[in-house]
Amino acid sequence: HSINLLSNTSGLQDDSLLGIVLFSIVTMLPCCVFLYVNGIMLFTLRSKAVFCETARYILLYNLLFAETVQLILSQVLFLLAADRVIMTYPLCGFLTQLANFTTTISPLTLVVMSVERYVAVCYPLRHADIVTVRNTDVAIILIWMFSFLNVLIQLLLLLELPFDNLLNVQVKGMCSSMSMFAGPISEAYNRAFTCFVFTSAGVTVISSYVGVAAAARSACADKGSAHKARNTLLLHLVQLGLSLSSTIYVPLLMTLSTIVTRVMFARIHNVVYLLIFIVPRCLSPLIYGLRDQSIRPVLMFNLCCRLRLSFVIVKSEVSSSA
Repeated sequence: HSINLLSNTSGLQDDSLLGIVLFSIVTMLPCCVFLYVNGIMLFTLRSKAVFCETARYILLYNLLFAETVQLILSQVLFLLAADRVIMTYPLCGFLTQLANFTTTISPLTLVVMSVERYVAVCYPLRHADIVTVRNTDVAIILIWMFSFLNVLIQLLLLLELPFDNLLNVQVKGMCSSMSMFAGPISEAYNRAFTCFVFTSAGVTVISSYVGVAAAARSACADKGSAHKARNTLLLHLVQLGLSLSSTIYVPLLMTLSTIVTRVMFARIHNVVYLLIFIVPRCLSPLIYGLRDQSIRPVLMFNLCCRLRLSFVIVKSEVSSSA
C-alpha cells in the first residue's frame, strides 16, 4: 500500500524554503524541548548508584530510552514527509523497522514494570529475591530480543517483493510501516502482532492493578505503598493507551483526508502528530520523575543547573561580542 497522506498538505505549501520551514517549525520546537527534558531525565537515571542498582529505575531508563529514540525517529520521518523527500525502499525500510523495533519495546517494558509493582505490594517479603538487578537485566534482554524477532520476521516477509533494482525503487508517498507492506501476508502479520502485544500488555497491567487493589483491602498490606502502586499502574495503563494510539495514526489520517478540506487537514495533521507522537514520549516519563521522591530533587537540580549554565554561557558570549 503506497499512501500519499501528505498530498493534501503539500498542496498548501509554497515551494520556497520559507514555506517548508514554517511547516516544520510547528513540531520541531516542542520536539527539541522534549528531547532536552528526556536527555536530562536519562542523565539523572545514570547519575546515582541507587538508580543503576534498583530494578524499577533500570526499567524506567529502558522505557525512556526507547521512547526517546521513537521521538527522534518519528520527527525525522515527519520532516522527511513534510519536506516531500523521496526515499528508496531500503532507506524507508531501515527507518520504519527501527521505529517498529523501539515501539514494541515500550509496551513490553510497561508489562515488566507492572509485574514488578505487583510483586512489591503482594509479595513484599520475596520482592528482593524475585526482582533483582540480574533478573531485570535478563527481562530487558528478552524484551529487546522479542522486538528484534518481530523486525526480522517483517524483513523476511519482504521477500515477497521483486528484488530487481530494489535499491533504486522509490517509495510513493509518505514513508511509513504501511508503505512497506509487501502484500496481504505482511499486513495480516502486522495487525496480528500489534493486537497480540497490546492485548497481552493490557491484560497484564489490568490484572496487576486488580491484584494490587485486592491486596490494599487486606489488613496486613501497607496502605500507602498499595495506593501508590495503584496510581503507578493506572499511569502504566494510560501509557499503554497512548502507545496504542500511535498504531492508528496512519489510518486516522487516511480517513480525515477524505472528509475534511485541505486547510483543515493540514491543521489537524499537525495537532494529531503532536498529541500522538511527541507529547506522550515526554509527558509520561516526566510524570514518573516528578512523582518519585528519589528522582524529583535530582531531576529538578539537573534541569535548573543546566538551564542556568546555558543562560550564563549565552550571556558571556553576548558580553564578549559587545
